[in-house]
Amino acid sequence: MSHSAVVDAWRERERALRVRGHDVVTLSAAEWDEGGSTVRLAPRVGEAVTGVRTIGRHPALFLYDPRPIWRALGQAWDVIDIHEEPFALSTAEVLAVRAVRRCRAPYVLYSAQNLDKTYPVPFRWLERWALRHAAGVSVCNSEAGRIVERKGLSGTATLIPLGIDLARFSPTRATEGEADPGPHEPPAAARDLDDPVRDELLFRSGARRTEQPTVVRVGYVGRLAAHKGVSVLVEAVAADERLTLRIAGQGPAAAGLRSQVQARGATGRVELTGSVDQADLPDFYRSVDVLAVPSLTTRSWVEQFGRVAVEAMACGTPVVASDSGALPDVVGDAGLLVPPGDAAALRDALLRVGTDPALARRLRSAGLARATDTSWTSVAALQEGLYRAALGPAGATHDPAGATPDPPGATPDPAGATAETRPVDIVVVAYGVADLLRSTLEPLHDESVLVVDNSSSPEVRAVCSALGVRYVDPGHNGGFAAGVNVGLRERRSADSDVLLLNPDARIEPSGIRLLAEALRARPDLASVSPRLLAPDGDEERVLWPFPTPRGAWLDAVGLGRHRRGEFAIGAVLLLRAEAISAIGGFDESFFLYAEETDWAYRAARRGWHHAVVPTVTATHVGAGTSGDATRREVRFHAGQERYYRKHFGAPGWQAARLAQLAGSAVRSLRSGREGRLARERFITYLRGPLRVESDVTPPGDAGATS
Repeated sequence: MSHSAVVDAWRERERALRVRGHDVVTLSAAEWDEGGSTVRLAPRVGEAVTGVRTIGRHPALFLYDPRPIWRALGQAWDVIDIHEEPFALSTAEVLAVRAVRRCRAPYVLYSAQNLDKTYPVPFRWLERWALRHAAGVSVCNSEAGRIVERKGLSGTATLIPLGIDLARFSPTRATEGEADPGPHEPPAAARDLDDPVRDELLFRSGARRTEQPTVVRVGYVGRLAAHKGVSVLVEAVAADERLTLRIAGQGPAAAGLRSQVQARGATGRVELTGSVDQADLPDFYRSVDVLAVPSLTTRSWVEQFGRVAVEAMACGTPVVASDSGALPDVVGDAGLLVPPGDAAALRDALLRVGTDPALARRLRSAGLARATDTSWTSVAALQEGLYRAALGPAGATHDPAGATPDPPGATPDPAGATAETRPVDIVVVAYGVADLLRSTLEPLHDESVLVVDNSSSPEVRAVCSALGVRYVDPGHNGGFAAGVNVGLRERRSADSDVLLLNPDARIEPSGIRLLAEALRARPDLASVSPRLLAPDGDEERVLWPFPTPRGAWLDAVGLGRHRRGEFAIGAVLLLRAEAISAIGGFDESFFLYAEETDWAYRAARRGWHHAVVPTVTATHVGAGTSGDATRREVRFHAGQERYYRKHFGAPGWQAARLAQLAGSAVRSLRSGREGRLARERFITYLRGPLRVESDVTPPGDAGATS
């Protein structure tokens, strides 16, 4: 479901998915304002797209006619793609119909919003609910991904660029031969040749007979609005007679721009052409020496992608863009970036590209390479990956035997494992205590081990060197979750399963192999853990129930022992490669404690499960790298507050907090150590664990492993 699917070109994604063998049905706005012009849906023959009447014109404030949605959601789907912002009214409408229809298919959302905004009620409530229950979100820029993850998305956002048709947007016309190169445009055939040959062709064609052409043709494509910075571009071009400008687009700023052009005496060098038809855009890009994308950054808007930049690059036209929003990521090394609103810097950059053939060739080559990542084929492959991840284990793994997974909570049976195991990378996040680390690493010196040293300790480095294991120093102590993510990035392959091993735990290689077999015996397992024994032989609890407000109250009244274990603690934890890919890494806002709880909960909400392998045993010292019991206790409860706030919001956290206060108040009446600890816990929750943590353990302080 997408209002922007009214544009025929934007439905290439669905067509590419159909080519990949998928059954895709699209609900689109019947008509929509795109770039200042009303576009009416015109389906191709046999295309599975239905136009839906809309009420309202604002992308976040419109509603669909609910009747076609009601009919569509009465059918069986694997995935529902709501290609609207999480805070939009249309998103809430579709989700409401989905709930009433009792449609159980997972849904994914889309976001381009790269300004971290707090929306008024009820929009922020709708946004949080939509994100918390979404099976995935596609974003067109990395900042939008970080925002939706912070606002409640249980997994990791998937970065998918806006696609373009490389058959149309190319240095030459796809079906009509080469475009007329014009007085300063090199023959298109020359663009793909080695530099010496190209230079000769350029010279013979008369394309570049002098070092500096007398005219640099600048183009602009887009909406004519103040935030697009077109007036800055006009000012830049008016300041130098070597620059000419063609402006393609419509919008509220058109009249003001015409007045500005006349006032600056640039009437003969600046042309406002009005809207350019989609079919004519490639020729427009080919007709200019450089495309300008002068977008501004305002309090309420910043460039979210900049599709015109990619289209121009695909046509072999260099780009000069503002260093704003998503443009630096989109343009990369294929263009020049200038400060937003700086007309002088924009003028100089345009002249550099237009008068330096070597620079223009380099930018052209880099732009063509970057544009290949935005082909509809590439976009469809990324979109398919998002859909498969949304399906959980069913989409991320494949059981060639067609066996039915064991029911949740069943014990993996390594002896019955038939699935092929994957390579296992071992990640140890260390913080000092080199002797303890040596004991952990000694059995594993022949395995693939990476030590991430949050303490930047020469002693830890020396132990790793002596045992021949890989060593990485992040340069700062970002916490356990950040250390794990360093290890995930440094693993040998994305296909490797990852064993997280605390530096105060010890497991034999044979045990790791049994864990790997057990993990692969059930395709729905995101992680497995061994039994854990303390040095004195006592067995530690490994499987725990997920923290919930209801569970907190059960614990408070003494009924917590009846809750079932659902996830394994992270002292020795083997993570499945497919689950890592689907869920993402650890949330680095958790400095210490609850980071593995958060990851496991995100996985469980996608349909993954966790289990203990009872035939494998590891030893665990426990708190072996942190000698301050008070700080450990404070960090533990601060981690709990982060977890509750993230997954249950402020109301859920307050409910759990009240349960902790009530339970601690009752237990504080007991004598001895138990009563003292309960009183300390009561004070911690009365003030708030995060507030207490900020007092006793400043950010970046020691103790980044548990």
